[in-house]
Amino acid sequence: MSEASDAENNAKNQAGADAYGADKLSQLKGLEAVRKKPGMYIGGTDERALHHCVSEVLDNSVDEHLAGFCGRIEVNIHVDGSISIRDNGRGIPVDLNKDSGLPGVELVLTTLHTGGKYGQGGYKFSGGTHGVGAKCVNAVSEWFEVEVSRGGQVHHMKFERGQTVQKLEVIGKARGTGTYITFKPDAEIFKETTAFVSSRISQRLRELAFLNSGLEIVFTDERPAETKPERYFYKDGVEEFVKQINQGKTPLHPKPIRIVKETRLQLDDKPAEIHLELVLQYNDSYNDQVLCYTNTIHNPDGGTHLSGFRSALTRAINQFAKANNLLKDKDPQITGDDVREGLAAVISIKHSDPKFESQTKVKLLSPEVESVVGSAAYEGLMQYFEMSPPVGKRIVDKSLNAARAREAARKARETVRKGALSGGGLPGKLADCSERDPALTELYIVEGDSAGGSAKQGRDRRFQAILPLRGKLINTEKARLDKVLGNEEIRTLITACGTGIGEGDESVGGFNAAKARYHKIIIMTDADVDGSHIRTLLLTFIYRQMKGLIERGYIYIAQPPLYKIKRKKREQYVDNDEQLNRILLELGSEDIVLQRLADQHVFAPAAIDQIVEHLAALEKLGAGVTRYGAGLAEYLDTHDAATHALPRYVARIRKGNQENHEFLKDEASRAKFLSEHGLNADLTEQAENAAVTGETGNTNSPLGEKKPLGALKRVTIHEIFESTEMAKLLNALVKTGLEITKFSPIETARYTMTENVGQKSETKTELFSSLDIVTQIRANGRKGLSIQRYKGLGEMNPKQLFETTMDPDKRRLLKVNIEDAAKADALFTLLMGDEVPPRRQFIEDNALNVQFLDV
Repeated sequence: MSEASDAENNAKNQAGADAYGADKLSQLKGLEAVRKKPGMYIGGTDERALHHCVSEVLDNSVDEHLAGFCGRIEVNIHVDGSISIRDNGRGIPVDLNKDSGLPGVELVLTTLHTGGKYGQGGYKFSGGTHGVGAKCVNAVSEWFEVEVSRGGQVHHMKFERGQTVQKLEVIGKARGTGTYITFKPDAEIFKETTAFVSSRISQRLRELAFLNSGLEIVFTDERPAETKPERYFYKDGVEEFVKQINQGKTPLHPKPIRIVKETRLQLDDKPAEIHLELVLQYNDSYNDQVLCYTNTIHNPDGGTHLSGFRSALTRAINQFAKANNLLKDKDPQITGDDVREGLAAVISIKHSDPKFESQTKVKLLSPEVESVVGSAAYEGLMQYFEMSPPVGKRIVDKSLNAARAREAARKARETVRKGALSGGGLPGKLADCSERDPALTELYIVEGDSAGGSAKQGRDRRFQAILPLRGKLINTEKARLDKVLGNEEIRTLITACGTGIGEGDESVGGFNAAKARYHKIIIMTDADVDGSHIRTLLLTFIYRQMKGLIERGYIYIAQPPLYKIKRKKREQYVDNDEQLNRILLELGSEDIVLQRLADQHVFAPAAIDQIVEHLAALEKLGAGVTRYGAGLAEYLDTHDAATHALPRYVARIRKGNQENHEFLKDEASRAKFLSEHGLNADLTEQAENAAVTGETGNTNSPLGEKKPLGALKRVTIHEIFESTEMAKLLNALVKTGLEITKFSPIETARYTMTENVGQKSETKTELFSSLDIVTQIRANGRKGLSIQRYKGLGEMNPKQLFETTMDPDKRRLLKVNIEDAAKADALFTLLMGDEVPPRRQFIEDNALNVQFLDV
């Protein structure tokens, strides 16, 4: 290289160095880092991360229970999409922290790596060990409110996107102690969805109640029209948990095996404490389910507690079998897979200083736990087998049968594999595609030859393959793998996918996800009972034998349209009820004239569309007001004339059979109301002057005290979490030109709506309230409309099937995750298992929830 070019490079580098100075370096302050890189703190921005936020706040309440200070937790999902979590623990400290000068509650909600869980100064056992939990939730929330009941006072504070907008203030008197947190996920962070899934949260709450005997958890989802609180309380804790896992199956021994041990040890010159509770029970199924928890936090990827238990279980059963001469020379060796057949177990440890793989705590890494759990499990099992030899013998017999079946399944898998290699490869009924790159191909598993024929004709042959299945698949819950592989439809499916199944080496037909011939495997069945049955059977089989396909995100469920609507010459397929409602509003808005009578103003069609959209949203959010007996129009009339802000609270005052409501603008108005009526600020329902007399009558309070008899006047104060979103809608309505001064009906008409202007069928309707506009338009939309529920794929011709269900640009696909498959497996066990009582109970509990009945 020449000296000239060296000089040129040096000059260029120097110029770059001059441009890149210390002023180019930046530091993210406060919670900015969480908003910039949420994946580092809550594991992403998808639905799983959204629900992880709930767990972070919830785990703090559970930690209070573990410390012995909390007996009740209440969780409420509100209509606007926000969620509240209340506990009756000690309450987050509100006094000033000497190092930061901030109140304790502000410190732990705004400063990373702060809390009372590092040196066990505040907690012996805790799920929160990184000091980033609740403050991360604060950072990724549109708004976040906290109320702390402590020292006889209720303290309130509010944040927006991690920034303090209302400093800590006292808003009333407190009878008890506790923490009450409400937050609304920020759509700027959670772009995929901000809607909480009720079933996902209730499942977690049920788990927590099982793992913490004596803890009462009450859950209410306020979004449906009718709400019913769910209460979780389990006196026997983990034992009841295992019995529920085995629901619908026949246990090998009636009482679960329970092993409990407390261990104290020294870790790096620091004392540590580990409490183990292990409960297991065998059943007559051919699959295992082992759930692992550390300080009540689920570890789906297991960890050292799981590996310690597995090795101890295999060792104990083999040792018992040899000691009692239960194994013959010709018997196969019993492996870990064999002893886990039909096993249901819960491993719950409480560790004073656990180490996890990440902030999401999916896997426990603490190495000392493996030996603690392993030795306790081995000793406990050997002691149990000595005291109950018949149970031990039944478990050994089941393990031996599993070992024999494993060998038979290996041979059957090998037969399937060789058949695929030597018999011309792919099954004859498979209509394959021309593309050979698995990442670009799709396999549709279709129910029946009729739908299969339509799918074959309508598909894009370049990348879409079709596999029609005839009849029902084998029930994999009631058959071992060697029997399952005798089913022709199952063999066809395995060969088409190309991955093999189950454990074992690829050379003997074991599962290998890398061999998948398609990276999108789409289950497409009818929207009736038979279709649901086949879909559940398929999901159960894939979950049990091809779980890697689900883990890689290869399994999808097609979402055919739910309705077919006709009006005049218009014909359209509709995906769901929400879309149907939108279409009704669209149809009702066509060819109408909306006129304001006060000034004869006629609204433009575009303005009408916006008005209808905003009023419909307002109507939906209004459930947050009407559920407390107050009128929506009455509430909307109280909005601020300048900002259109709405009251944050409603006081429900009942005396005998009379009920009145008073809307309270903000925390200051609420505090004044409480003071004037002598009420405590931390109780939901109470008698007037309860703060003076000591009466609470609060059946939903953190203290759970019972209502006194003979109270003449009862007061309930409810927070209207939807007020913020409703105020935004009022501002949007003002921009459309709609007059919003008063929503309550008046004696004279305020608007007229004219349909079919200039035609013989022209009709004019007088409207006395702004809210009547959306009601009338919805009624217009239903006129002359035929709504037919669509059931079968065969009801559409090939072109329609492709356009609605198979076209990548228009179709809707539902990706299956492990949780979905596990739920399908559990529900299938319940509905298709041998146990009748659980099935009858399920049908009785859900009979009134049926929307579409096939008869």
